[in-house]
Amino acid sequence: MAIGVWISLFAYFALMIAIGFYAMQRATSSSEDYMLGGRQLSPQVAALSAGASDMSGWLLLGLPGALFVSGLGQAWIGIGLLVGAFFNWVLVAPRLREQTVHYGNAITIPEFLANRFPTRAMSLRTVSAIVIVIFFAVYTASGLVAGGKLFESAFSGVINIGGMSDYAAGVVITLGVVLAYTVVGGFLAVSLTDFVQGCIMMLALVIMPAVVLFGEGGGGFSQASQTLNEVDPTLLTWTEGLTFIGWLSAVTWGLGYFGQPHIIVRFMAIRTLKDVPIARNIGMSWMLISLVGAISLGIFGRAYAIRNGLDVEDPETIFIILANLLFHPLITGFLYAALLAAIMSTISSQLLVSSSSLTEDFYRLFLRKEATDKETVAVGRICVVLVGLVAAVIASDPNSQVLGLVSNAWAGFGAAFGPLIILSLMWSRTNGAGAIAGMVIGAATVMIWITLGWNGSFMGGPGVYEIIPGFIASFIAILVVSSVTADAGEYQHITR
Repeated sequence: MAIGVWISLFAYFALMIAIGFYAMQRATSSSEDYMLGGRQLSPQVAALSAGASDMSGWLLLGLPGALFVSGLGQAWIGIGLLVGAFFNWVLVAPRLREQTVHYGNAITIPEFLANRFPTRAMSLRTVSAIVIVIFFAVYTASGLVAGGKLFESAFSGVINIGGMSDYAAGVVITLGVVLAYTVVGGFLAVSLTDFVQGCIMMLALVIMPAVVLFGEGGGGFSQASQTLNEVDPTLLTWTEGLTFIGWLSAVTWGLGYFGQPHIIVRFMAIRTLKDVPIARNIGMSWMLISLVGAISLGIFGRAYAIRNGLDVEDPETIFIILANLLFHPLITGFLYAALLAAIMSTISSQLLVSSSSLTEDFYRLFLRKEATDKETVAVGRICVVLVGLVAAVIASDPNSQVLGLVSNAWAGFGAAFGPLIILSLMWSRTNGAGAIAGMVIGAATVMIWITLGWNGSFMGGPGVYEIIPGFIASFIAILVVSSVTADAGEYQHITR
């Protein structure tokens, strides 16, 4: 492995850890500081932090890999996400920023729900915290799988840590660096590193497709299209061979946005309500550029591989293969850093949200109600480490697929929290009983759907993405239960 690659990677690691120590001096003195950055995120940092923590390793591994195999039909996932993210910024962001302050200055999603529905406060905090910890353990594991795949593909035989495989060493290194800056600097460190990582990711997704298309061996649009048409004409069509169920399963990824705690917590931390539209415009521009880059990388990376006789055993590693093949070692190291940025930005956000729930919604609620801010911050740091270790165990299987793990966790959160967040912010008749019913039924539907394999094959036809039945079931449960029950004092006026 060329020294230039290591120089770029060490510089990246050093920068992330330095940001962590900078944040430690700025915002770790209280629970609100450590878990929400004191609600002082600028619109630029909030926007890129939300985007970077959202996209994760699937943006540079999972999505290009899906397009590499199946063609443009898989791009509907990106389109669905773009639409979902826009409505999340429009419908949820301003209301959540305002109402989390209005309802007891809540600093976690479970705390907000408990304050919003006081008659079911204990049950809501407990159930929502359990859902967060369970699904985030799986979600965080997907990021560690991506880190393991990077080191296995790019540093084969180079790293030797106690006899570990290259994959296991990658998981350990990825988790170690993330823990270093997350434990030290908390939410502000995570948000600032997300901002830097988001810039790196976007730049990489502009550089890589351009070089693949127009660099040596690329041939440009016309030759790439000709190559793909000769192999399989359906690769360049948006609908050929795509069933309605397949299309619906792809675009409904966008529904998941409304219920992703690691994304919507950024809305709670934006400096002022007036900053939300600015953050939305920045975030949507970043997302559009990044998704176009990832889609281009997958489809034109397939053309490049065919034209140049590349043997790609794992399609999800096409970014890694091309980074190593086409660039100077210093640039290759930068591109590897971009992949690590995508992975780490999401892992750190998920670890912190899980830690916040364990600290505020378990430790402080059941064990030490009188815990001081200093004690709470210390417990939060311990919980970050514990959740990270659990995720590492889940990620120990090198055959895990990044996109598969992400899709399961994404659906779980989207169904459990999405309808509840929307209705709690926008429908004043939502009550605590309905909130619990929606959360439990949404999460249970997703888990049952996955267990029965109906996301792979349903009634003899193609599989139905589990977020569809989960989201619908949760939405109906909240509407019905809230309509037929009456929790005294919960039909409160909602300020918008």
